[in-house]
Amino acid sequence: MSDIIHLLPDSVANQIAAGEVIQRPASVIKELVENAIDADAQNIHVLVTDAGKTCIQVIDDGKGMSETDARLSFERHATSKIREAADLFALRTMGFRGEALASIAAVAQVELKTRPESEELGTKLVIAGSQVESQEAISCSKGSNFSVKNLFFNVPARRKFLKANSTELSNILAEFERIALVHPEVAFSLYSNDSELFNLPVSQLRQRILAIFGKKLNQQLLNIDVNTTMVKISGYVAKPETARKKGAHQYFFVNGRYMRHPYFHKAVMEAYEQLIPVGEQISYFIYFDVDPANIDVNIHPTKTEIKFENEQAIWQILSASVKESLGKFSAIPSIDFDTEDMPDIPAFEEKISSEPPKVHYNTEYNPFKVSTGGGGSYSRSKVEWEDLYGGLTKASKMNNPQPEPEMDWADSSIGGESAFVEEKIETMTSAASSTLYANEPVMEKGNQHLQFKGRFILTSVKSGLMLIDQHRAHIRVLFDRYMIQIQQKQGVSQGVLFPEILQLPASEAAVLQSIMDDLSAVGFDLSNLGGGSYAINGIPSGIEGLNPVELVRNMLHTAMEKGSDVKEEIQSILAITLARAAAIVYGQVLSNEEMVSLVDNLFACPSPNYTPDGKIVLTTIKEEDIERLFK
Repeated sequence: MSDIIHLLPDSVANQIAAGEVIQRPASVIKELVENAIDADAQNIHVLVTDAGKTCIQVIDDGKGMSETDARLSFERHATSKIREAADLFALRTMGFRGEALASIAAVAQVELKTRPESEELGTKLVIAGSQVESQEAISCSKGSNFSVKNLFFNVPARRKFLKANSTELSNILAEFERIALVHPEVAFSLYSNDSELFNLPVSQLRQRILAIFGKKLNQQLLNIDVNTTMVKISGYVAKPETARKKGAHQYFFVNGRYMRHPYFHKAVMEAYEQLIPVGEQISYFIYFDVDPANIDVNIHPTKTEIKFENEQAIWQILSASVKESLGKFSAIPSIDFDTEDMPDIPAFEEKISSEPPKVHYNTEYNPFKVSTGGGGSYSRSKVEWEDLYGGLTKASKMNNPQPEPEMDWADSSIGGESAFVEEKIETMTSAASSTLYANEPVMEKGNQHLQFKGRFILTSVKSGLMLIDQHRAHIRVLFDRYMIQIQQKQGVSQGVLFPEILQLPASEAAVLQSIMDDLSAVGFDLSNLGGGSYAINGIPSGIEGLNPVELVRNMLHTAMEKGSDVKEEIQSILAITLARAAAIVYGQVLSNEEMVSLVDNLFACPSPNYTPDGKIVLTTIKEEDIERLFK
């Protein structure tokens, strides 16, 4: 039998490793910028073209590399930070595996110019697909200048799955923000297609946060500062009134490294329990300083998942520190006594004697004494008790209908008319029922609609009683209407008297530009004021009373979460978000004319049975089920 096991060539092995480390252009920027920070750079400049697909350039003024180091740095597992296994548990640098440059060089065309401060000439190295094409001595500035072109040029399948430029640029900005937030002592700049998106000078942490996310955040942040023998926790949390359903800025950092940690996230949110509505999120920027021996950052290729040795204890410290911050800055409700109306309480003096209270009562009072008409006596008038019950016997002997046999509701599977109706509503609207109409039902002529508990519209049909969820029905109607407006660009815009200002971080502003045409098609009128600020000059007609800033923000974050590049899907996201916001709410009382209009519009829709996200809109209780109640 011939041997079938063989070693992979280095170029293929590097491409496989690159799949773990380099997933998109943002991954390249993360690795190169972190290397620059480890090289003690004070100024880092990032330039991208076509969201990094065409070119990524990272320039720093760090230590630089010698000719030998420059050549060796592109070999797998070549690192200056690890010499033995024990070093893994004493790491305070960003990179350490020695895989980043090798992985980048395996799937791109890389040009490196670098020079250490101690040497007069630097080195220029050109590598493509792990193959060194040239190496020469050149004159260049101190530090390193990496130029990464045509990412995934030799792996077309990977390149094909890259997202649209707006999505990839948003990922780049998000990665850039994470690094800039944890290194305020370093100056950063970022350019996209020669347009400056960030210019962050050296500053304090709070100023760095405001420079990235806007000065409006300044009034929302509460300081956290706790120092224990186990962990030091610092940073900021937002006030409860700033909670929002989407778009909260939530960042954890440990020893200068960004991390995701759902367990610690629960600790923060537990501190806000009863302070913010259920389902809403709060912004936070929290920094952990822990002994490197008590954490493991080597459990994920991107090093964003970190294992702590004392997670439960740190959870309690974190939760307590957030609660302390909320209490210290009066961000939680407190009992406020009105001291102006407080009664004066005299001080106790031993010399003053007090007498017990005396009880006064009338000894001649008799409630059953018959009044004689004399004045001044406490007596009651004679009550003719027999007259009160005189007609009772006669009334009991009147011709009453024979009582119907009582149904044993305790043993019945129905449980009562009201319970039956409510049970049918809950069960049949939460699961697909075989009685749902595929087409428009046959309505009875002259039919009157009824509203049940401010949520359901009841109407009679040939087969029984139909129940329609008014909120979901309106979502269905509005969604179809908005989709037509977007696709045909027929949205009617209603101008606002005082334009609202929408402030976005750069990562969100990049995505907003990609959906701007669709927002205009549905009726939004936005103008770019620069610096991530947009003026909302007009809103779609029919949504007056809604908060346009939050509405646009919710549509933007939904589009970012979906990560969709198909234009029709983006349009669908905008339409359903707008429909949910503008639909009538539960509890809203409707007139019969309004219910008739809603039902008519619902059954004019191509798919009246379900909402755009697949929830049941209507169901029917059959006539025989209703008749069964009266047998």
